[in-house]
Amino acid sequence: MFTGLIEGVGQLLAREMRGGDARLVIATGSLPFTDVRLGESIAVNGCCLTVVAFADDRFDVDASSETLALTTLGRLPVGTPLNLERALRPSDRLGGHLVSGHVDGLAIAERCWDDARAVRWRFALARPLLRYVAPKGSICVDGVSLTVNAVDADGFEVALIPHTVAHTAFHALQPGTEVNVEVDLLARYLERLRSTEGWA
Repeated sequence: MFTGLIEGVGQLLAREMRGGDARLVIATGSLPFTDVRLGESIAVNGCCLTVVAFADDRFDVDASSETLALTTLGRLPVGTPLNLERALRPSDRLGGHLVSGHVDGLAIAERCWDDARAVRWRFALARPLLRYVAPKGSICVDGVSLTVNAVDADGFEVALIPHTVAHTAFHALQPGTEVNVEVDLLARYLERLRSTEGWA
């Protein structure tokens, strides 16, 4: 599990295709990385991936064919900045919201504009996922826990404070770019409970 509070911004150094899967090499950048272990989970732009090799300033992960198909990780250019977060420990503060690192789908960054000192972004999102998005609810965009400011039939809006822009890969996001989205866990489970009423 993760919180959606980004710990560092790294960079995609290489993508090596291996029989339909891919080995990704990621520079740690500003991610605290002194006590990393093989097999630990790191969220990379919101995707939970397993460390299979590492050095002082980089780590390797394997991305399955499904991960490559359903997220942006199969298409990002080498050199792209990446939001990084190590897995939540039981003793950590939960400052964002509970994030599984299992991406539900892709959204498209449509436009951004200044909103006082914040930057407001609008994202287009497919209607099957929009049903889980509620005003003032939580959403995870490229691994970043954000509060939904507005939602309509075609997408949603969030506001990023200056700290978030400065300490995530959002500083490099451009309109027209695809992003990974994970909807709120509670919304998914509530719908599942409702859909199974009467099974017992």
